Amino acid sequence: MSKGPVSTEGIKIITRNKKAFHDYFVDDRYEAGMILVGSEVKSLRQGSITLTDAYARFEAGELWLVKAHISPYKYANRENHEPERPRKLLLHKWELKRLRGKLQEAGYTLIPLAVYFKGGKVKVELGLCRGKKLYDKREDLRKKEHARDIEAARRRDQRG
Repeated sequence: MSKGPVSTEGIKIITRNKKAFHDYFVDDRYEAGMILVGSEVKSLRQGSITLTDAYARFEAGELWLVKAHISPYKYANRENHEPERPRKLLLHKWELKRLRGKLQEAGYTLIPLAVYFKGGKVKVELGLCRGKKLYDKREDLRKKEHARDIEAARRRDQRG
């Protein structure tokens, strides 16, 4: 379990789920391994994964990543993988137990925030998230616009 963003030492980021930060409040972050087949890993090396509608859920005591789209590997033979198949996530038992308890609370869900290579292994950064209301999203947009306006004014002042 990591409290902040994952360290960038020896990490090659494949993709980030920017929409997750727009739609959810991220309360906690976890790093999980992912069980993949060979053609999926080769496809990930090309950067072809989409996390837009993806989420993680428990099934039979195991954690699964659902609706993550990994495009088929172009050069694979007939043994190519199914693009949106569920993929098993690997965490310690105590982390799984803690997550199961948190997910049973109202309003929490597990959303993949990033997929990356770390030490030759594919890792997923999962966020324990609560959904934002429309007014929360509007407030975030207002804050971003205000920060952008301040930065633009600062740049104008530096030039003139």
